Order: sequence, then C-alpha cells, then structure tokens
Amino acid sequence: MFCYQCEQTAKGGCTKIGVCGKTDNTASLQDLLLYLTKGLSQVACAAREAGIEDATVNRFTVEAVFSTLTNVNFDDDRFVKLIRQCVSLRDALKEKVSGVSFDGPAVFVPASDIASLVAQGKEHGVENDPEPNADLKSLKQTLVYGLKGVAAYADHAAILGHEDNELYAKIQGLLVATLSTELTLEQCVEAALECGRINIRAMELLDAANTSTYGHPEPTEVKLGATAGKAILVSGHDLKDLDTLLRQTEGKGINIYTHGEMLPCHGYPELKKYPHFAGHYGTAWQNQKKEFAEFPGAILMTTNCIQDPKNYIDAIFTTGLVGWPGAVHVSNDDFTPVIEKALAMPGFPEDTDKGTVMVGFARNAVMSVAGTVIDAVKAGDIRHFFLVGGCDGAKPGRNYYTEFVEKAPKDTIILTLACGKFRFFDKKLGDIGGIPRLLDVGQCNDAYSAVKIAMALAEAFECDINELPLSLVLSWYEQKAVAILLSLLALGIKNIKLGPTLPAFITPNVLNYLVENYNIAPISTPDEDLAELLG
Repeated sequence: MFCYQCEQTAKGGCTKIGVCGKTDNTASLQDLLLYLTKGLSQVACAAREAGIEDATVNRFTVEAVFSTLTNVNFDDDRFVKLIRQCVSLRDALKEKVSGVSFDGPAVFVPASDIASLVAQGKEHGVENDPEPNADLKSLKQTLVYGLKGVAAYADHAAILGHEDNELYAKIQGLLVATLSTELTLEQCVEAALECGRINIRAMELLDAANTSTYGHPEPTEVKLGATAGKAILVSGHDLKDLDTLLRQTEGKGINIYTHGEMLPCHGYPELKKYPHFAGHYGTAWQNQKKEFAEFPGAILMTTNCIQDPKNYIDAIFTTGLVGWPGAVHVSNDDFTPVIEKALAMPGFPEDTDKGTVMVGFARNAVMSVAGTVIDAVKAGDIRHFFLVGGCDGAKPGRNYYTEFVEKAPKDTIILTLACGKFRFFDKKLGDIGGIPRLLDVGQCNDAYSAVKIAMALAEAFECDINELPLSLVLSWYEQKAVAILLSLLALGIKNIKLGPTLPAFITPNVLNYLVENYNIAPISTPDEDLAELLG
C-alpha cells in the first residue's frame, strides 16, 4: 500500500499499514473503488450531455468517495459490495448512452475474488498514477483529497434532502479530470480552485439543510459532566442520526451525550429541546480509545473518525458509511440494538460536575450582535480576530494551538470550529464588553459560517477580506480540511498559518506556488506567530 492523504501519515507515506489502522488490503480496495468511481463519473458525464441525470448514480458517487476518506470504513466486505454496486450502476447507465466510446475505468472489469480485487487496487493506487510530472501529480492528488471532503459535505446535505445536480456534475467532472495526463500546471491549479468553489456550495447546502431542519444555532451552555443513569454516546458528525436517536430514546430513561464534532449539536433548537440530551463527554477523535473504553453505555459512530474499537467492540455500533470488522452495523432508521445495549449496561452511577462550555456562535448568532462587535473594533476594545480551528490529531506539536489561544492578548477574539477546538474549548477567556472571547462557530463544515461572518465584517468596514484585523491559524488532519483550505484559496484569502505539519502530498514547487500567491506559511511558535500577525 501507499497512502499519504492525512496529516499523520508516516514518513511521507504509509506503506505497510496505515497509521489510521487500515490494512494493506483495505487501502487497495479503497484505491480500486475510487478508480471505478472515476469510471462511473465518465459515464455519468456522458449521460448528462445526452440529457440523462441519474439520481442514484449521483448519490452513490459521493457515498463511494466519502467512504474512502480517512477513518470512515475499515470493513473489506463492505468495500467489495461498493465495488460491485459501482460497476452495476456504471454498466446500467452505459446502456442508456449511445454513440460514446469509453475507456479506462469506464470499461475496467473487476476480479471475481477479493484477493484479485486487492491486486487490481494496487495497480491503481497513488504510486502507479500514470502522471509523470511530480508537481502535476501533487496537484491532482490535492484535487482528489479535496473532492473527498466535498463528497462528505454533499452526502451530509443529501441525507437531509438538500441536493444540487450541478454540484454532482462538477464533482464527477473533476473526478474525470484527475484521469488526464495532459493537463497543464495552470489547468491543475484551476481544477483545485474549482474544487474549493464547489466545496463552498456543498457547505452552503449542508448549512441550509441543518438550519432549515433544526433551526439556527443559539448560544448554549453545555454540561461536561455526567448525569446518573443509562447512557448512549454519539460521535461523528451526523445531525439526523442524533435526532433519530433522541426521538427513539424518549421516555426510556437513557441520557444521550455527544462526543467530538457532535458537540455543536447542543446549539440547535430542535435538538436541544430534548430533556434527555444530557451533555458532552470526552474530547477529540484521537482520544476515543481511552474515552470510549471508560464510557459505561452504548456508543454510536455516525460518520468518520472511528478508531480500532477492540477494547469495547461489544459496546460500539456503526451506522451510515462507517464500518469496522466485528462491530455491529445498524440501520440509521432503527437504533433498537443501540438502545437495548445501553439498557443492559450500567450507565453512570452518579452525577459529576466537570464544568460547562458554550457553543452555538454560528453566523446568525454572531451577526445578531454585529453592531456591538463593529463598535468595539472601532473603539479599539477589540484589536484582532483569530480563527483558530480545524482538525485535531495525535502527532506532537498540536499543543501549539493551546498555547496560541492562551497567549492571545485579552483584546482579541478567538473564533474556533471543528475538533481542533478541543485543545482549548474549556478555557475561560472572559469577554470583551459582553462578547465572549472564545466563540465556537461549530463543526468543520461550519467554516461556511466563519466565511460569512468575515465577509459581513469586510462589507461593514468597506474593505477587502484580507484587510480585516483577522488571521487564520489552522490545523489539518484529513481531507475535509483539504477541501476547506481550497475553498479559502478560491475566495482569495491569504496569510494563512497552517500546521502542525504540511501535507506530504505537496511538492516543494507547489508549496512555493502557495507561498508566492497566497502567503501560506507553516506555524512556527505561538510567540513568533502572534507577534507577526498582530504586526
């Protein structure tokens, strides 16, 4: 195997087993599925030109691509089924398209047994990419990883009934573009920026899906301790799964807790109305092995971030696209097995007080006090805004973000989102004229909210977004972060600090391009970066 799609990749690329835990076989099956999905996209693009739009193919495209994102699915049998389904959809759609000659993955025939499928997957992994130019290969892999992030957000939105055929068309078109060995450097750069643009559309769709279904997030105090009684822990990102579980556990004497990126769900009016929505347990995804092993109830993984659950395999359930060999996979329409397991487990013996945190500062909440914020900036009470967010991870160096927030001057505001916030989410930073200094904007997809806030402030101050007293200090781990970074670049946002390390798939020449055109720079030390950013 060879995989370097995430930040924790070992020595420039995992070659024997993924640091994430995926095996050589799993990696190869993922590579084969991705290759075949590009072939499905070839056919879908040709069908679209003939006036044929296939909703099933569109949904499958994003599901298949999302399933290859880091820490989603580790179950080889599930990948074999996806490969078979991909070919079935491809060939059925191909029959509807006449007069088109297909090649490459559009005509590729998968083997009949899993060992041969693994061998085929090896032929179509990163190392065997036919692109001869290292820099073009780097940009095309950046595009592929960005598309994995876009697919994740598009899938989340579609689950709540918000879809856009134009978005599907662009995802499929860009997947096809990665097959070409004739693209110029300029074309590869433009394709990556287009990925960023369509990711903004995907996040916009998801934002509309979440807020129209559950209301706009409101500032909400969330309990971090436990409530005595039976318990279920929900991790991942999916709001609909959480809502379904809350409804199905009403009156059953079970308290529901969030974990990781589910924390912002406490701010949604239609979710926080449930009295048994008890609070938040634990921190970021990389700590789940310890935190899940100590949780005295059932655990539901709704999307990516799962780690090897061998120490609590009987207590964890997967749903949606998530998979782990040996873990029970349940329908996200019926969580009865999860509920029954929770009732059979001891639950928390007593109430515990571990304090509280505030969530719910998405764009509506922040912009409702925009006048106060603008006045505070003009009066000199607020000197600078820092967006300190992104993915958390296990590699050394991430304490930088904790120190950065702790050392940020008291006349600065910290906006945060995604699981990177768990480095400092419980810090009591005080307020500026009633405005909390630490504002949790939400999940990683709520980068859309952060961008909307920045654009509204730029309009209010009649300046370019890069002229605002705003700095982005980002941490990355997986492919949704890649998609968000491409979105920021597509918006022309510059001077981003990125860490804790730079992507292994970025060549020196591509990095130089980003530095020269966008002034992207790796993080250094909190003191040095604060001094530079505050000028």
